[in-house]
Amino acid sequence: MAEVSEIKAATRDEFGKGSARATRREGRVPCIIYGEKDAPQAISVDDKELWMHVRKGQFLNTIYMLDIDGKPQRVIPREIQLHPVRDVPLHVDFLRLGEGATVTVEVPVNFLNEEESPGLKRGGVLNIVRHTIELRCLAEAIPEGLNADLTGLDIGDSLHVSSITMPEGVELTIADRDFTVATVVGRMAEVVDEVEEEDLEGEEIEGEEGEDVEGEEGEAGDEKAEGDE
Repeated sequence: MAEVSEIKAATRDEFGKGSARATRREGRVPCIIYGEKDAPQAISVDDKELWMHVRKGQFLNTIYMLDIDGKPQRVIPREIQLHPVRDVPLHVDFLRLGEGATVTVEVPVNFLNEEESPGLKRGGVLNIVRHTIELRCLAEAIPEGLNADLTGLDIGDSLHVSSITMPEGVELTIADRDFTVATVVGRMAEVVDEVEEEDLEGEEIEGEEGEDVEGEEGEAGDEKAEGDE
């Protein structure tokens, strides 16, 4: 079930970069609320309080009740912009959530029962194709995660999305194919591939050296190449 958290917010009178910079200098993060056929609303939240919620994880999957100058507004974050160096929030877009609103979210996959997978017990490796799966559901019904059971998977087997039980009222956004979520691969196959690649690289290098020995043109070509580099 979706978690609901509260964040205190304040109205901003102006939009634009200048207003946003001034807001950040005050130790607050500029934000926009949109959706539900209402006009966009500019607000700000305390940067430390917002960062605390972001650090918890699942920020974009969490429903928030914004206390905007004493008026509650239910929202869900749709986009967060982070500082390229300090990795702190610079701006957040929130979507208004009316009663019965549906949302599209990416939910993490939890892989269970690794000890019950014959392939993993024999030294195989779990190759995760999708760490998250995109779903559509009611805002009140966002699952914290999806459980993928690895019981019985041997080396060479794949786990498809059809093997994962979806909570009631939850739909996949990709419904036209049974896509792969994870596979179990053998370590030896990886080692063989690496050895074959090294052999191929060695053959190419030997061929190039052989061409250089044939005549002066080869050496001149190498010297020119070095000069070009």
